[in-house]
Amino acid sequence: MMALLYNLFINLLIFGMKVFSLFDDKTKRGVEGRKEALDKVKSGFSESDKVIWMHASSLGEYEQGLPVLERLKEHFSDHKILVTFFSPSGYEHVVKRKNIADVICYLPFDKKSHVKEFVARFNTQLFFTVKYDYWYNLLEELKNKGAETYVISALFYDRQSFFTSYGKWFVEQLQKNVDWFFHQTQMSYALAKNVGLTQSSVTGDTRFDRVKQLRNHNNHVDFIKEFIGNDKAVVFGSSWQAEEKMVEEVSQLSPYAKLIVAPHDLKRVQNLKQMFPDAVLYSEINSSIKDSDSTVLIIDSIGLLSKLYSYADIAVVGGGFHDAGLHNILEAATFGVPVIFGNHYKKNPEADELVAVDGGRAFENTGLAADFILFLINNEELLTSMSENAENFVSGKPEATYLILEKILS
Repeated sequence: MMALLYNLFINLLIFGMKVFSLFDDKTKRGVEGRKEALDKVKSGFSESDKVIWMHASSLGEYEQGLPVLERLKEHFSDHKILVTFFSPSGYEHVVKRKNIADVICYLPFDKKSHVKEFVARFNTQLFFTVKYDYWYNLLEELKNKGAETYVISALFYDRQSFFTSYGKWFVEQLQKNVDWFFHQTQMSYALAKNVGLTQSSVTGDTRFDRVKQLRNHNNHVDFIKEFIGNDKAVVFGSSWQAEEKMVEEVSQLSPYAKLIVAPHDLKRVQNLKQMFPDAVLYSEINSSIKDSDSTVLIIDSIGLLSKLYSYADIAVVGGGFHDAGLHNILEAATFGVPVIFGNHYKKNPEADELVAVDGGRAFENTGLAADFILFLINNEELLTSMSENAENFVSGKPEATYLILEKILS
């Protein structure tokens, strides 16, 4: 009965997304992109190709799974790599940049006929999904084909369907079709074990491995050091309207702090320019910036944010003041930067942990957050303490990728 209801849900999902795509461009790109998925694997693989397949819902999950994928590629150099996405925001970002995949495409909708045809085009040796993106027909078909299946950085939480009165069917599917769950947290492990998913271990969050690597990269960004000078630098990363309001408050009350704003969506650049008419656009910056009176720099380019955090004294990470979802706070914390964000986040255990060790602070509104930033700018002792706490928080995490590879290769 539940299998019938699940397949009905998939059909309704497909219908709903097709209808919504008439009004929403992002949904339309996802629907249209799925039409190309089968052709991409047909042209990229033969039926005999041995493939390691990583599925990520969006960009954040991709970054989480990438350290494991890179290590697997080192061990299985003769295997080809497939990366699939559910969301356009992940697919469109990754497909345009250098990556290790032989094929990148959207994951087909989870209809049995679609999945069967897709999986038949190559020989999946090892499949893993990241965090909690489960598609039951896909997992069943992969297991029928003899693939090893894993969940990397698994995160169970008590509001999932597994813990409801009708969740037994979902649990049974995972018991049959997933070889091992690598959990981010002890809580996730305990919840999974409580419903019978005992093929599990706690390995931590692979994003910590990823951001630790950032410290060893070349993080130089032209003209940023000249813009900051001897002032304190606050980087507003992946900002939304709420964080832009904070930029306004801080700039008015702390004229000697330099504020660097990297909006979540580059469409916001014109709005930012209207809010801060004296601001400098990064695309127009030059060596004369050191003599400029401007205190606001707007980043109108992509791909610079993680490097910009290395210049920051304080970081503000967007998404936490509404339901959009908190963006990656670890990219800032790894450089020993205190992180400020809104407290309307969920499914982000690392945020609670960072707050607990006083490497970051979460606030219920932008006014309180802006006040704390102003206080922190002028309190060198607290700023130093929080910086050390943030760096130690990241450094102290286990090497999750090593633990996962050790289990898979055994």
